[in-house]
Amino acid sequence: MSSETGVRAVVEVLAKALADRPDDVRVTESQHKQVTLIELFVSPQDIAKLIGRQGRTAAALRTLASTAGEREGKQVTLEIRESR
Repeated sequence: MSSETGVRAVVEVLAKALADRPDDVRVTESQHKQVTLIELFVSPQDIAKLIGRQGRTAAALRTLASTAGEREGKQVTLEIRESR
C-alpha cells in the first residue's frame, strides 16, 4: 500500500501548504485501467489559489504528480475539485 500513497502524499502536502484552509484539503486516489486518478478537493475559497494565474499553479501540481507517478511506474492524472 505504501507505493500507492507516494503521489497522493506529495499532492496533499503541497496543497495544504498552498491553501488558506488546509484542514479542508482532501485527496483521494483511484485506479482506472492504467491511469491513477488523484482528486484534490479544496474549499471554494482556495480553488482559485490552487489553480493560480492562467492555471500555472494547477499545471505545476499536475507536473509534480505526474513525475512522482513516473518514479513509481504509474501514469497519473490530477483533478482539482471544489469540495462541498
